[in-house]
Amino acid sequence: MALVEAREKYVAVVEVTLFGGFEVRLPDGDVRDLPGQKDRALLAILALPPGTTRTRDKLAGLLWSDRGDGQARDSLKHSVARLRKCLQPADTQAIVADRQSVRLDPAAMTVDVATFEQLVEAGTPEEIERAIALYSGDLLDGISVRDAAFEDWLLIERQRLRDLVEEAAATLMRNSLSSGATKRAVAAARRLLSLDPLREEACRALVRIHADKGETAQALKLYEALHDLLHRELGVKPEPETTQLYEAIRHRQDKSAPNVADPGTNSEDAPDSAQLSLPDKPSIAVLAFENLSGDPEQEYFTDGIVEEIITALSRMRWLFVIARNSSFTYKGRAVDIKQVGRELGVRYVLEGSVRKASDRLRISGQLIEASTGVHLWADRFDGDLKDIFDLQDRVASSVIGAIGPKLEQAEIERAKRKPTEHLDAYDYYLRGMASVYRWTKDGVGEGLQLCNKAIELDPDFAAAHGVAAWCYFWRMANGWMSDREQETAEVARLVRRVTESGRDDAVALSFGGLALGYVTGDAESGIALCDRALTLNPNLAVAWSASGHLRACHGNPDVAVEHLAHAMRLSPLDPLFFFMQSFTAFAHFIAGRFDEAWPLAEAATREQPNYLSGIRIAAACDICAGRKDEARRFIAQALHLDPELRISNLKDRVGQIRPEYFEKYAEALRLAGLPE
Repeated sequence: MALVEAREKYVAVVEVTLFGGFEVRLPDGDVRDLPGQKDRALLAILALPPGTTRTRDKLAGLLWSDRGDGQARDSLKHSVARLRKCLQPADTQAIVADRQSVRLDPAAMTVDVATFEQLVEAGTPEEIERAIALYSGDLLDGISVRDAAFEDWLLIERQRLRDLVEEAAATLMRNSLSSGATKRAVAAARRLLSLDPLREEACRALVRIHADKGETAQALKLYEALHDLLHRELGVKPEPETTQLYEAIRHRQDKSAPNVADPGTNSEDAPDSAQLSLPDKPSIAVLAFENLSGDPEQEYFTDGIVEEIITALSRMRWLFVIARNSSFTYKGRAVDIKQVGRELGVRYVLEGSVRKASDRLRISGQLIEASTGVHLWADRFDGDLKDIFDLQDRVASSVIGAIGPKLEQAEIERAKRKPTEHLDAYDYYLRGMASVYRWTKDGVGEGLQLCNKAIELDPDFAAAHGVAAWCYFWRMANGWMSDREQETAEVARLVRRVTESGRDDAVALSFGGLALGYVTGDAESGIALCDRALTLNPNLAVAWSASGHLRACHGNPDVAVEHLAHAMRLSPLDPLFFFMQSFTAFAHFIAGRFDEAWPLAEAATREQPNYLSGIRIAAACDICAGRKDEARRFIAQALHLDPELRISNLKDRVGQIRPEYFEKYAEALRLAGLPE
């Protein structure tokens, strides 16, 4: 009864907005400021859906995975306290927490995401319209939390909700068309296209509606825009159903009306014939950054930063970079990014600004997909102006390290949407990378097959050879090799091809060097390849990571820690972040720094719980730090993933490492409970 009475107090509730940003509005209309990014992230996790009880360990692992258990739980406690202060008017208690768990009281608040999902599930046209209207942007748009576990959670939730709103809009469009509700169908189709410009079904519906209303010119222009977009983005033509509709409309067109040219001709309504075609690899233009300092003398500094970024990008052989003299022609002009993309023939545009105040400097940058205008990444960099050139190098390095994985991920997503019959070598390579990033036996196997297809199409494709060798690295690390002798020989062959055709390909050299050192045991040659990669591109995170791994396994743990730390700094959201953490922990383990080792090792396993090497390293680090229960838990987890794992066959699983390091590692695992 007391609980019912307590709930009746919630006549007005806290309103939480998570779509398109973040806002908390109290019952009196006051908007509460919650500046902490992790505090906002915590509220979002608790709110999806409200009332779900989350364990403190789970919450700490999602937001503070790079810290030890005690420190992570302490950070969570302080974050919960700040949320309570923000959300708790005098007569309410929105957050319910005990020593083990935390939850939100759903009677104390409304959350736009929860309302959206309820409306979609209800399914009436009116409720779906309300749901679509609630979706004002991606979940927590603009929120940046540098924790890989949370980034994974956020990526999954954003995609789930985007899929939900797209399917809701598509269902509303179809049902409205079948019932004759044309106005509602048009609104739904336009909303669907705003979410996915390549949604052909929506474009086809609008073409048909315009044609039925006698608006032939608008119908044909819609088709032509779709034709151009599909060709530019995916290298494909519209579906036969869409093309047939287009041809039927053209044939019905009044004979006296001006002819509408086929897509690609030089008619007034056709795409600009001067538009440059996109290169066969990802392409980018870096525009001159805007000088916001109010001091024209700072132009040299602003331009210098951009030149450093262009130079660093140009070292990436997989990337097509527009020269400074071309991209700087837009300096001082208000530009349309889509126009820049067309005129320079690039898929991505990087723009930014520089602001200097006294001895402080702020540099902001944003990466934009030119054809859609969608922002893929944005960040800012602050620093003192004590050493202007050092800061310039640091900013350029940070920007490159941050946008590199974003560019790669954007290209992988683009390749995954291409119909398989239109794939070429580069797309097979990208799909191979996407498969490996699943970190499963099947995913790595599929990635190897796709890289081999890329090599069949282009025998000199060095990066494909490097990633194929890298697949064998993962097979050995997880105990998936079926014929160690044959697979080791194949790694040597693949890396030999890298050195023949990819001497200037830093990515290929990095993957090849790592596989060579770990699988074949030729650490000296593997490290040499990584060092060459770093000479070619000192901003390449994977090169620093590979170098750090090999040095951890073959004799220089302190340098290994430095190189892996630099890799994590360059790419804090990297899909391989768990790998970097794990081998940083191994380097500390070898050096006897067990209290520094185990928090990193455990963080790596939280981020990637199926990575067997990481689990074994965590067990070794924990047992040496006196954490016996945790060590035995990791041994049990390792045996669940690899039931045949024993001390006697451990050497076949861990690859080639220095003999004394292996003995120390094996003894730690023996103490942790790994059977003989």
